[in-house]
Amino acid sequence: MQYAPYHLRDGDWSVEREKLADRVTDVIDEVAPNFKRSVVARDILSPVDLETRFGLTEGNIFHGDLNLGQLFLGRPVPGWARYRTPVRGLYLCGAGTHPGGGVTGAPGYNAARQILKDWKTKQLDRRNP
Repeated sequence: MQYAPYHLRDGDWSVEREKLADRVTDVIDEVAPNFKRSVVARDILSPVDLETRFGLTEGNIFHGDLNLGQLFLGRPVPGWARYRTPVRGLYLCGAGTHPGGGVTGAPGYNAARQILKDWKTKQLDRRNP
């Protein structure tokens, strides 16, 4: 499963991790009989584990939750849809950028196009970005 809360109302992930995994396994077993018996091993990663092991803030693969204003052309913040940031020479092209995150490769392609455009129009100095 995906998208568990980082902060729990009661308890902590060191205890609740296994309980949640058991519950998810039980739910799957309800619609896929004998699923539970077929599991030979499992590795449960809570949001805390994802943050600790991989540096994902609060275990979020998208560098934090997006709000409505950050979707589509507003990713990661309104006005940055051209991949240029307020820092001269710094461009964004990761999973948090439009369109659809880094899975497609489109953000990197689009950022490279913006860099070349800025370079040609002298908005980006070739010797001193």
